[in-house]
Amino acid sequence: MTIKVLLADDERLVRSGFCALLDLEDDITVVGEAENGSQACDVACATRPDVVLMDIRMPRLDGIEATRRIVATAGLEQVRVLILTTYDTDENVFDALRAGAAGFLLKDAGPAELLHAIRVVAAGDALLAPRVTRRLIGHFTARRRATESATHRLAVLTDREREVLALVGRGMSNDEIGAALFVSPATARTHVGRMMTKLGARDRAQLVVIAFQTGLTSPDD
Repeated sequence: MTIKVLLADDERLVRSGFCALLDLEDDITVVGEAENGSQACDVACATRPDVVLMDIRMPRLDGIEATRRIVATAGLEQVRVLILTTYDTDENVFDALRAGAAGFLLKDAGPAELLHAIRVVAAGDALLAPRVTRRLIGHFTARRRATESATHRLAVLTDREREVLALVGRGMSNDEIGAALFVSPATARTHVGRMMTKLGARDRAQLVVIAFQTGLTSPDD
């Protein structure tokens, strides 16, 4: 299966560099480019990519709002948005994850990391590099946590589901969660699926945000 990628960045050189790299891969093809968020939405509708590499800071429509519109568009439910950001400077990363992004990638990431990120999110997983993701999301959610009611938010979960959510927040895979809780990976996957339904989360990335918001996971875990 070939992974279809849409590149959304206002810098032509950045897009050209990504294209040159991705064109070398047998299982990845670039189906479109966009220089602003509005264009990204239009091209996504026209090409129906598997993954959108989305810059946050773009003219006309920023990457956050473009992400929100893409994931909310009928027919684009399976599109995965991978946010491009500069670590420790884009507070908007948190908002992008809440808008429906599947994860984020640092703009200075190497070729191997970029290719891995595309394949991970195309497979339906969230790109959750545990240490960096925890520090980034934790930093930007710390000020918001006081406004979140953990008791109310988590009331719909069982005690076991809360345990699983905490481990998801630490970036663990289903296999790792199963090993930590002495259950099968399939059981862990079932718990994750039920939590997504109960909490209205689109994917694992949003479960990570909830884990931080409610204090189940902290940047120091």
